[in-house]
Amino acid sequence: MKSASLFFKVLADEARLKILWLLFNHQELCVCEIMAVLDITQSKASRHLATLRHAGLVTDRKEGLWSHYRLCPVKDELARAHLATLRTTLAGRPDAKQVLRKLAKWNELPDRGVACAGKKTCRASAATNETEPSKASTTAGGNR
Repeated sequence: MKSASLFFKVLADEARLKILWLLFNHQELCVCEIMAVLDITQSKASRHLATLRHAGLVTDRKEGLWSHYRLCPVKDELARAHLATLRTTLAGRPDAKQVLRKLAKWNELPDRGVACAGKKTCRASAATNETEPSKASTTAGGNR
């Protein structure tokens, strides 16, 4: 019961639900992309991602100074069933499309992502420059 309680506590945050929604629809995202879409600081994004990682929902990989996140394969049957329901439910929400559009717009910017590491560029989605946001398979998700 304790693991189920922890699982639902992790899902009881709007920012984490948005992060999961983004990862349901994109194979992997850099922290700077999540910051830009959610309009949050790097430390806040990292705290949410750490919570999701400790719950076993996401995994990260480091590439130089950048951290990239993706959904983990979910082994727990309860979590897998609820994540599938969550994905379907989120897909029907009007704000879900807005979040995906915001990421698409961010990825279209020619100078996106300075927020990742000073003046260096993030190579999260492509080898392009990035600008600082306004504020600084059996996986649970889909593919980019």
